[in-house]
Amino acid sequence: MAEQTDDLEFLPRLLPPQEFVAEGNRACQGCGELLALRQLFKAAGPDTIVCSATGCMEIISSPYPETAWRIPWMHVAFENAASVAAGVEAGIKILRKKGRYPADRRINIVAIAGDGGTADIGLQALSGALERWHDFTYICTDNEAYMNTGIQRSSSTPYGAATTTSPAGKLSIGQQTQKKNLPMIVAAHDIPYLATCCPSYPLDLMNKARRAFETIGPTYLHAFSACPTGWRHPIDMAVEIGRLAVETGVFPLYEVAGGKLKINPVIEKRKPVIEYLKPQGRFRHLKPEDIEEIQRLVDENYERLVRRAECDASE
Repeated sequence: MAEQTDDLEFLPRLLPPQEFVAEGNRACQGCGELLALRQLFKAAGPDTIVCSATGCMEIISSPYPETAWRIPWMHVAFENAASVAAGVEAGIKILRKKGRYPADRRINIVAIAGDGGTADIGLQALSGALERWHDFTYICTDNEAYMNTGIQRSSSTPYGAATTTSPAGKLSIGQQTQKKNLPMIVAAHDIPYLATCCPSYPLDLMNKARRAFETIGPTYLHAFSACPTGWRHPIDMAVEIGRLAVETGVFPLYEVAGGKLKINPVIEKRKPVIEYLKPQGRFRHLKPEDIEEIQRLVDENYERLVRRAECDASE
């Protein structure tokens, strides 16, 4: 892969041209989740099998009898993407032992689920597959709520966000708990590689994806997925929202390889968190004191991450 660059002029000739998710699908205009998947599967290439849980990406890509996928793809239940991917991986191992599958052919086995299908209903299946050390990559497309079924809160919904099941009002700020730190829960399984990624930084995302796909053993990618429908931001702002999430420290980009955490990039002078919150209707109800509290939480979480990265780098 080419080195990371923010010069968008060079991207057309740096990125693989082949699209594995077909144009003309039924995604909402400005969908950041689909943008992330397009980039991730450019990095994966054609030798890939996808196990996709129920969710936005399944609904928009597979209206019977059609499909938007140009690689082998199967729809699985909401909670078991990791289990099915583990079964696919085990099946290919058996076929190799029987001489019915090329021994030297590397296949990317990928499980996809949203934050609801990962942080909530699918967490036990994911944990089990990681613990059993299946050779696959799990991708969580995190749009911070159950968007496909009506914008209900999930444990990945950030503090202060309004959803249909955590509505803001006179007695409620909206979501009253902090976002579950799922990448660190995954890191506790001591898998060989995991990373957070954002399609607003395509080369960083694709470099991380290729490293995940090339690593033997379970790997995990947590993809920031801006949702104009659920977050109520303009449809042309998905890339900008992603950059603001990183630049404010709301969604830090980092990787954990061999148990050591590295932030990439470290944001020395982070933007105020209000710049990320302001364009989104789900935060429109917040008072100045609420924004101050969110800023405090973001600062605290980011500084904790920096301290761990510095500690890991010194070992």
